[in-house]
Amino acid sequence: MIELDQYKYTLSQYEAPLKELRSALALDAKSERIQELSMYMEDPNFWNDPEKSAKITKELKNLQDTVKQYTALEQQYEDIGTLIEMGNEENDPGMVAEVKAELDEFVEEFDDLRTTTLLSDEFDHNDAILKLNSGAGGTEACDWAGMLYRMYTRWCEKKGYSVEVLDFQEGDEAGIKSVTIQITGENAYGYLKSEHGVHRLVRISPFNAVGKRMTSFVGCDVMPVIEQSLDIEVRDEDIKVDVYRSSGAGGQKVNKTSSAVRITHLPTGIVVACQVERSHYQNLAKAMEMLKSKLYMIKKEANLQELSDIRGEVMENGWGSQIRSYVFQPYTMVKDLRTQAETSNLQMVMDGGLDLFMNAYLKWIHTDKTAKAE
Repeated sequence: MIELDQYKYTLSQYEAPLKELRSALALDAKSERIQELSMYMEDPNFWNDPEKSAKITKELKNLQDTVKQYTALEQQYEDIGTLIEMGNEENDPGMVAEVKAELDEFVEEFDDLRTTTLLSDEFDHNDAILKLNSGAGGTEACDWAGMLYRMYTRWCEKKGYSVEVLDFQEGDEAGIKSVTIQITGENAYGYLKSEHGVHRLVRISPFNAVGKRMTSFVGCDVMPVIEQSLDIEVRDEDIKVDVYRSSGAGGQKVNKTSSAVRITHLPTGIVVACQVERSHYQNLAKAMEMLKSKLYMIKKEANLQELSDIRGEVMENGWGSQIRSYVFQPYTMVKDLRTQAETSNLQMVMDGGLDLFMNAYLKWIHTDKTAKAE
C-alpha cells in the first residue's frame, strides 16, 4: 500500500538519529550510574543523612526516567515497523490511520527527548523561580498577568512539576499585580529560561465599555534555584527591606501577621519578595537566597568582576521590548519574536501548551552557541 510504504520510509529516516540520540543521552553511563546508586542505597546507613539521601534518590529517579523514556521510544520504533509489515501483508486499509497515529506520537516523543540533550548549561537541571509583573495596561495588564499565571501553572501540571507561591499581590480591580512562584522538577529552569522577557497581549478588552482593542504587557523573570552556597556579598547599605502583611492567593489562608518580606537591591533595582513562610526571619532568608541567585546569574552572564558594576537587564513592560505576542483579536496567533515559532492554536498555548516555544528556543540558542564557537 502506497501510504504504508510512505510511512515506512519516514520511519526509516529515524533509524540513525535514534542511535545518535542514545549516544547523546549517554545511556550506557547512566545505566552504570543507576547500578552504582542502587547499591549505595542498600547501605543500612543510607537514610541517616536525609539531605544527602534525598539528593541521591532524586538523581536515581531522573536517571531511571531518562532510560525508561528512551527504551519506550526504541520499542515504539520497532512496533511501528511491525504494524507497517502487518498492514502490507494483510492489505488492510484500516491499518493506515493506526500507523499514522503511532508515527506522529513517535516523532513528537523523539523530538521532546532530543531537546533534553540541549539542556547542558550549568543550572538547566535546577528548579526555577518565576516572577510575573503586570506592566503597561492598568487593569487589563493585571488580568493578563493572571492569565499567564494560569498558563504557567497548567504547563507545570502537564510536566508533573510542583508549584509553590512565594509572593502574591492582587490587582486593584482584577487579576494580579505580581506573583512569584517556585517550580520544582527536573530541568525546570532549562525549559523556563525561554520565558524570560516581556509578553504582549492584543485583544478586545472586557474592561472597556466600548469594546476597544487593547494592548497590554507583563514582564516575566526566571532564575534558577541554586542550592550551593554562593560567593556573593550583599552589603546592608545596598538593600532596602520592607515588611508587610501577606495576601492570600486563590483562597489560600492569609497570614494575619506582618511577616512577608520584600528586599530591594538599590544598585541594580532588583526586587524580590517572599510571604510563604510563617516566620519573618524565614521569609527574609528565602528572599535573600533569591536575591543572591539573581545577582549571581547577572554577574555570570555579564562576566563582570565587581558587583558594583552590575546592571540588571532592564526591560520596560511596554512597546518594543516584548519577546512573544499573543493575539486574541481580530485573529488568533501566538508568535515568538526571537525564534519566529508561531501557532494559531491560542487555546492550546493558554492551557499550558508551551513546548513548541520552549523547544524552538533551546534549538535557537544551541545554534547560536555553535555558530559562535566556529
